[in-house]
Amino acid sequence: MPVSARTRAAIVAACAAVGLTAPATVAVAAPDTPAPLVAAAPTADWLHTDGNRIVDEAGNQVWLTGVNWFGFNASERVFHGLWSANIETITRQMAERGINIVRVPISTQLLLEWKAGQTVVPNVNTYVNPELAGKNNLQVFDHWLQLCEKYGLKVMLDVHSAEADNSGHVYPVWWKGTITPELFYQGWEWVTDRYKTNDTIVAMDIKNEPHGTPNQPPRAKWDSSTDQDNFKYACETAGRRILAVNPNLLILCEGIEVYPRAGETWNSPNTDPDLSPNYHYNWWGGNLRGVAEHPVNLGAHQDQLVYSPHDYGPLVFEQPWFQQDFDKNSLISDVWRPNWLYLHENGTAPLLVGEWGGRLGQDARQDRWMAALRDMMGEYGIHHTFWCLNPNSGDTGGLLRDDWTSWDETKYNQILKPVLWQHNGRFVSLDHQVRLGGAASTTGISLAERYAGGGSDTVAPTAPGQPTVSDLTATGATLTWAAATDNVGVTGYDVLRAVGSGPATVVATVTGTTYRATDLAAGTAYTVSVRARDAAGNASASSAGRTFTTPAGGGGGAGCAATWTVTNSWQGGFQGQVAVRNTGTGPTSTWRVTWTNPIGTAISALWNGRLTTSGGANTVTNEPYNGTLAAGASTTFGFTGIGAGTAPTDLACSAS
Repeated sequence: MPVSARTRAAIVAACAAVGLTAPATVAVAAPDTPAPLVAAAPTADWLHTDGNRIVDEAGNQVWLTGVNWFGFNASERVFHGLWSANIETITRQMAERGINIVRVPISTQLLLEWKAGQTVVPNVNTYVNPELAGKNNLQVFDHWLQLCEKYGLKVMLDVHSAEADNSGHVYPVWWKGTITPELFYQGWEWVTDRYKTNDTIVAMDIKNEPHGTPNQPPRAKWDSSTDQDNFKYACETAGRRILAVNPNLLILCEGIEVYPRAGETWNSPNTDPDLSPNYHYNWWGGNLRGVAEHPVNLGAHQDQLVYSPHDYGPLVFEQPWFQQDFDKNSLISDVWRPNWLYLHENGTAPLLVGEWGGRLGQDARQDRWMAALRDMMGEYGIHHTFWCLNPNSGDTGGLLRDDWTSWDETKYNQILKPVLWQHNGRFVSLDHQVRLGGAASTTGISLAERYAGGGSDTVAPTAPGQPTVSDLTATGATLTWAAATDNVGVTGYDVLRAVGSGPATVVATVTGTTYRATDLAAGTAYTVSVRARDAAGNASASSAGRTFTTPAGGGGGAGCAATWTVTNSWQGGFQGQVAVRNTGTGPTSTWRVTWTNPIGTAISALWNGRLTTSGGANTVTNEPYNGTLAAGASTTFGFTGIGAGTAPTDLACSAS
C-alpha cells in the first residue's frame, strides 16, 4: 500500500501573519467564525470544514485553487499529454504557477480494474519520460503522487464516468452496463483504502456532472428517497462508505441538471399542457437547489462535506441568461445564488466550483462571464478547480497550448492567476511542510510559513457602527454601517439577523460596509447587527442592533412598464424577453406582467419569472430574487415560443 514518503521538516522561521488574500483586484471573504492561528503546524495535511470554510487540523482557513488534468478517465487510462511532455515538468510548472490542488478525473471501470490487479502499460513517450519506462498505469499514478508531494501539490479524485471512455461523462448517471451502483461504491472504497495513509489525496468528488431530464431516462434527481437515480442518496452513501475507511477526506457532492419548481414533483412532465416549464434548469452538475430541502447527511463526519457545482460560458452552451444583457450582479442574482451560492451565503457548507473556464478572446460574452465568475469567486473566497490543463478539451481549450509545453499566458495571467491563493506575493501550498513549487521554490510558501507566527495578532477589530436601514420594501432592505478599525486590517463583516425575538444568525459575509437583504418577509420585525473580522480570524464585538419592520406592501409610488423584444426567430418559433422597469418613485417588492397570445403564438418555456396560462391569457409574476426593483431599475424574463413572435397589443405591467 503506498504511503506518504514525505520527511516532515521543521517548521520554517516565522513571518508576520497577514490575511488570506487574493491579488489586489479581488478580495477573499473573511471567515464566518474565528480561525485561531497556531505556533506549531499540524503533523498531517488533512482538511475539514467549518461552516462555509475549509480549514486544516488546527482550524486555519485554507483556499483550494486548482486545475483539472484529465486522461485517467478516458480509454488511454493515463494522463493525456505524456506522449509529448514530461510528467515532472508539467507537475513542477503547475506548482510554481500557484496551482495548489489537481482534480484528476478517473472512471469506476479503471478503479475496478486496478482493484482486480488489471493494469495496462500506457501509451507514454518514454524518450520524454524515461522515468516511466516499464511502468503500468497504476505505477504511473503512484509515481505522480510522489511528484505532487515533492512539489507541495494536493490531489482530488473525481469519478468522471462509469466506463473508461473519452465521452463517458455524457452518460447521465453513475451506473452503466455491468457497473452497478454497488460496484460504484466498491470502487470508491478500494481507492480510499489504498491511499488512506497518504495525505496527498485530500478530497473525493463522488461523481462528475449527474444530469438528465424527466423525459430522457435515466436521469439524476435529488430528493430524500433511496431510489437508485437519487444522486443525493448516492453521494451520501458513497461519502459515508469512504469516510468509514478514511474519516479525514473531503467529500464533494455535485449538483444535478433540473429541479422541480415550487408545487411540482419529480413525476411532473417536462412541460405542462399550458406549455409552462415545471423544472429549473442549469448546467450539468450545477443545480443544487434541492439541498435547501434535502441536504446531504454524512452523520458524524458532516464536517467533511463540500458542495461542488460546475459553471460554464456561452461557448459551451447558449444558456438563456447569456442571450440577454448580463453582468456579475445579474449572474449572482439570476443564476448562481438560486442554484448554489446561497449555500455559501447561508453558511451551510463550503463550495468548490469543480469546473469552470473556457476559450478566451473569441466571444465578448464568454470573456465577460469568465471575468464575472473569477471576480465573484475571489470576493467570496470560493474554492475552485479550473477546466482545464489539457489543450485537447474541445469546447474550452486548456492552460497548456497544443505542444503541451508552452502555457497560454494570457488565459493564465488574466483569468486563473488572480484567483490563486497568494500571500505577500507568493503562492500558498496546502502542505504544511513543502513549499508550493518544492523546497527551493521562490514563488511559493508552505502552509506552515503562511501561518507562522502563531497567535501574534490577537487584537480584535473595533465594533462597527450601528447599521442604518434604507430602501425598505416588503421583501428587502439596504444596511449601511461605519467601518471598524484594526491594528492590521479589517478583512470582512458578518451580517447577523434575528426575526422578532429569535436568535441572531449570520446571513452574509461581505467585504464592504453595505449589504442588501432581498429575502425578507412582509410585515415582519427584524433586528440586524454586524461584526468585523481580521485576517487572523479575530472577531469584534457585534455592533449595536437596529430593529425595523418591513411594510405590508412595496411602498408608495409603485408602477412599472413592460417592453417586449424578440431576440431570435426561426421557422415556426422564436425567442424573446420582456424588460420590466420600475416607473414609480419608490421601490417595488413584486411585479406582474399580463398579455394575451396573438393568434398563432404560444409560450413554450419561460425563465426568471413564474408563468401561468389560461385560455391564451398569460400572467408572469416575479421570482423571489427579482421582485425588488429600485426606482428606475429594470429586470428581464426570457422565453421561447411557437409562432412568429408578434408583440401582443395588450401587454401590461403592475407592481406593488
